[in-house]
Amino acid sequence: MTTWEYATVPLLIHATKAILDSWGQDGWELVQVVPGPNADNMVAYLKRSKG
Repeated sequence: MTTWEYATVPLLIHATKAILDSWGQDGWELVQVVPGPNADNMVAYLKRSKG
């Protein structure tokens, strides 16, 4: 059975691609993006396999 670890990452609108590319290079997969605490930010939820 696959086990997962999760991360919550703040995204800045002007740097979203660079932030997600960086996490993706470390094996993280984007699960969802939701509004952040203010209009300029979003929050990304990511996962990757443990092991």
